[in-house]
Amino acid sequence: MAESTKNCRILVTGECGQVGEALRRTLAPLGEIYAPTLDVLDLTDTDSIRKIVREFHPRWIVNAAAHTAVDKAESEPDLAFAINATAPKVLAEEARSLGAGMVHYSTDYVFNGAKKTLYVESDATGPLNVYGRSKLAGEQAIAASGAAYLTFRTSWVYGATGNNFVRSMLRLAAEREHLRIVGDQYGAPTWSFELAQLTAHAIAHAEQLAAQSNCSLPEAMLPLSGLYQATGAGETTWYGFAAQTISEWQKRKPELKLATVEAITTAEYPTAAKRPVNSLLDCSKLAATFGWHMMDWKSSLVRVLDELDA
Repeated sequence: MAESTKNCRILVTGECGQVGEALRRTLAPLGEIYAPTLDVLDLTDTDSIRKIVREFHPRWIVNAAAHTAVDKAESEPDLAFAINATAPKVLAEEARSLGAGMVHYSTDYVFNGAKKTLYVESDATGPLNVYGRSKLAGEQAIAASGAAYLTFRTSWVYGATGNNFVRSMLRLAAEREHLRIVGDQYGAPTWSFELAQLTAHAIAHAEQLAAQSNCSLPEAMLPLSGLYQATGAGETTWYGFAAQTISEWQKRKPELKLATVEAITTAEYPTAAKRPVNSLLDCSKLAATFGWHMMDWKSSLVRVLDELDA
């Protein structure tokens, strides 16, 4: 018998992150949200993870926690793999044991960037850095767990809260006269709040299937479980993202003197971790399955800047 969506328990990890914060708001109408803080849920301790899950007994586990410091991951691979690979594996095992559904978020950095066109879900992976390898291991562990799951690969996540590219660019543009930003890496900025909205939509869709079929959630999710790509529509570079952000902000703040922006090459800005040149993802599977079309990144940027300016 399907449980009413409004009465279901949802465990959210990564409550202090951009997506986690947005999830707490968007998932609240669906049921009881439990978003333990890092001092309660230690994602490097598998016993802690299992204890929290079993005590709360969720119908859904939404894993928004991740080690996202891409360059730092190069010097702390064990920590990156503990949080990005082992923790999702344990969460998926617990989800399967409980008959719960799981939502997880992965990254465009599972690809090496050599493809000239959009990546689809079935394309061969080949991460260039520790972060990408750890996230890929997490994807694979969830897929192998036997749990009913939805993994959303996304990219360049930002929002009005947390540490992200947009907020950094606005701060730097106010502090400096000139910014030099990489202009030869292509991707799609993705609004954290839209990822949360998508998650709520997907959970409601799965629950509706369970209710209509009068079956368990894992049974209802058989045609849904799998990997989906979910990024903002359109494409840009880090330079294009920065320039658009500063230009839009200048319209709101004409009295401010903001930095000019110059495009540079990846070679001119060496980092500890290599980045893919192309990390553009095809999101047509998401649209076909859930009827969800991601917003154009320029439109979502306006929404975020409106929020920051409020």
